[in-house]
Parts: sequence; structure tokens; C-alpha cells
Amino acid sequence: MMVFTSPGVTVDGGYRPILRPRRGEFTALHHLDSEAAKQVIPIVELRGEDLPRLVKALPPRTGALAVDLDPFMPSPVELALRLDDLGVAMLPVLRAYDSDRRLSENGLAARVRLHRAVLRLQPHVEATNPAAATATTDRLLCGAGLDHECVDLIVDLAETACAADADRFVEQARHVLRWAHGRPWRSITVAAGAMPPNLDDLPADRPVAVRRLDARVWARLAEPGVGYADYGVTSPVRRLGVQHHRQLPTLRYTTDQAWWIYRWARRGGRSDDRCYDLCRTLVRSPHWPAQGARFSWGDAQIAQRARTARGAGSSASWIGWSTSHHIAHVLYTLARTPSRESVVRLY
Repeated sequence: MMVFTSPGVTVDGGYRPILRPRRGEFTALHHLDSEAAKQVIPIVELRGEDLPRLVKALPPRTGALAVDLDPFMPSPVELALRLDDLGVAMLPVLRAYDSDRRLSENGLAARVRLHRAVLRLQPHVEATNPAAATATTDRLLCGAGLDHECVDLIVDLAETACAADADRFVEQARHVLRWAHGRPWRSITVAAGAMPPNLDDLPADRPVAVRRLDARVWARLAEPGVGYADYGVTSPVRRLGVQHHRQLPTLRYTTDQAWWIYRWARRGGRSDDRCYDLCRTLVRSPHWPAQGARFSWGDAQIAQRARTARGAGSSASWIGWSTSHHIAHVLYTLARTPSRESVVRLY
């Protein structure tokens, strides 16, 4: 985890999106308003990308930024020092597959600035019973030389592909949370993701709903004091070999119960015309927020493109606009819901 230490910015929040280290996601983080930034702690999955370069170009406004390093990447201590030079503190994410050497390095990286870390546990593969969970987490904490009180626990259920998965994961998560509440973690958060890894087979030129089953899992847990995490508007499953995949203009627009997927091939070959038609259709839809362009930076960008056919953006832009709206919608939902029971009715 890394913390962007801007003056007056807190280092805690109630929403922890698991994001890719790409320009789109970091553009959304860069444009968060000050109040939203205090409530978000992103977790970035780093798989070889140049994170310091991205942070320097688009410094996130969040109070904290968690980074989950690939086990084959160089020492996290070196990364922590590079980010410290940019005014960013690194708190490492501990994983069950970390070697003893990597755990020791993670402990050193945590001490560069804030003496904090995140422990990301996937119970379906790493902790199938309380004894296994205890053994795994004790090894990680001991290896890093960290106490429970300075570690945020993420219970990551990963992909929730169907309603049956959601129902099964609710019961599994309840068992894990009963175990987790018996230890003095700094915080406990449940994460899941339901966005399909491939949207290419969805119909074009009309909005298509994809159910937010990950949010349904968290809502049905009805666990007070448990934080919310998801995979933003992307899938927990990474697609390989699609770096140069040419996309239609695509937006993933979050509502209470679904993402509305807009893939637009209409109006010929000009991307500007297609994006203009897409955004104009979206702002006239029933799920366009009452606040309109004021709802988030991403909504302002969509509203601007709905007024003119110039400036279609790129795949990074579309992910940035979608991520910005998604974060704003999650925070809005959490803020307007006085109890977990009323969240359940939303999902």
C-alpha cells in the first residue's frame, strides 16, 4: 500500500477498489474531489508496470494507495524508496505465496514511511478453515515483523461470475469474518468482482446490463464495521494478449444493481461520431444521475462529449470516465444508506 501524503489528506477510507496500474484508472484517481479522496484507499495490482512514472504523471488524490507486487518483481524496498522521493509512502500488500525473503523485504518497505501494510487473503485457495487462516496469516505477519494492529485485512473472494457463486460466497465469507473478528486487525474489508473479462460478445449500439453480483455479496453479509472493496469496472480475471486490441467506444456505467455496458459501432467509422452518439444516448437514459455532470469528473466528461462530436477520447479515457463515475456511485450509495439492511434492498 502506498499513501500519497498531500497536506490535509487523511490516510483512511471506507472503499478500497482493486485497480490496474493504467492511465485510465489513475486519471480517475487524479481527478477525485477532496472529500471523495478521503474515503478511498485504492489497491493497485502491479505486474511489471512502471508505477513511479505513472504516479509522477498523474498523482492520485487519495489518502492511501495500496500496491500488490508481483512475486517476480524486484525488491519492494527499492520501489518504496523511489516513491518516497515522489512524496508517496509505500505500505506493501502481504500475500500467502510470498517467500520468507519477500516478507522480510515487505516489512522493511513498510517501515520506510508509515509502518503499515495490507494482508490480502483469498480464502477459497489460501484459508479453507480457521486453522489454515490462522497459520497463513501468522506466517505472513511474523515474516514481515508486523502486528495485527497495523495491518488492514482484505478478504478477497475474487471472481463472482453468477448468482450461485454470490450465494455460496456469502456463506463462505461469513465463516471467514467470524474468524477475522477474533483478531485485532486494523480494519477488515470484503472484496469481490463480477465484471466479465471479455465484453466483445455483448451486443453493440444498445446498453446491456451486467449484474453487480460483487456488491450483492457484500450487502447480504450484513456485517457492521466491514469495509467494501471491488475491482472497479474491470474483471478479476486478466485477459492475456489483448494489449493491441482495438475497441469500439465503450463505457461501463455503474448503477445500484448493474453496470450498463455501452459498446458503440453506430454512425460509421469515425470514432468521434460514435462516441458522441454513445454519450448522447447515455445522458438521455433513465440511469443518468439527477446530479448530471456534477456527479463526478467522469460524468462531466461524458456530458461534454454528448454536446459535441469532437474529442472521442481513447480506451484509456473510457476506462477513466467509467472508473470516476463508479467510485462516485459507490461512495454515494454508502453515504445514503443508514444501515446494511437497506443496502441489501438496493442489490
